[in-house]
Amino acid sequence: MDRAADPVAAASGTFLDEVTPLLITFDEMANLERTLAALDWARQIVAVDSGSSDGTLERLRADPRITVLVRPFDDFARQCQAGLDLVETDWVLSMDADYEPTPELVLEIATLSPPQDLDGYAIAFDYCVHGHALRGSLYPPRVALHRARGARYRMDGHGHRVELRGRAGRLAGRIRHDDRKPLARWLAAQARYAEAEARHLHSASWRQLGWADRVRRLIVVAPWLVPLHCLVIKRGLLDGLPGWHYALQRGIAEAVLSLKLVEATLPRPDSPHKET
Repeated sequence: MDRAADPVAAASGTFLDEVTPLLITFDEMANLERTLAALDWARQIVAVDSGSSDGTLERLRADPRITVLVRPFDDFARQCQAGLDLVETDWVLSMDADYEPTPELVLEIATLSPPQDLDGYAIAFDYCVHGHALRGSLYPPRVALHRARGARYRMDGHGHRVELRGRAGRLAGRIRHDDRKPLARWLAAQARYAEAEARHLHSASWRQLGWADRVRRLIVVAPWLVPLHCLVIKRGLLDGLPGWHYALQRGIAEAVLSLKLVEATLPRPDSPHKET
């Protein structure tokens, strides 16, 4: 096969040998094959699983490249931090099991020669709805490729971020985010995520919040504004049904968060009402 025609083959034997993908998994069979196919170049993969029962663990253990750690889920930051201890290379590509590095990103990583003061790279995402890449989304770039040593993960709302000792750069290649788990699974997760986001919004001062979180803390604004933003500003209307699917998902997520915020501020009696 012509190496120039095969991005993975052309990239092998380069800086990719210094990179270990780190996967966080739980019942991911709807996504796992596509993700692993996009990681054909990896010599080692570390997967931190929180007790999958849908065949995910069996699939991971069948791949000799994959080191599997099973631990109860407490939060995403601790899952990632536990996985870092098993990484043998100098660099990590931090991933969810519904991420797919594009061939262009793989080639770009293969050519890297990071200076000593650069500890990571931010990567942008193409948000996909059942394979259809949207023109835009609310999913921000994140530092996904970073040095393993000295990196510390912390929670940020319901999500997680990595803190580096040095500076971070930016890559031009992208990651596809394409979660094809059932809608019921997504809906069930929103209540958990909203709990964490509500705690984050209540604990932070107004000055500490970014503009998006300030809109969320206004409670009644986000459930209406966010879908409109997705459809118009992010051009979801041009994506047809996938664009509407994404906008409705974002609206539901913001509505659940608003309900949690309202619930936390409702007056509660000190004791049950007693009839006289």
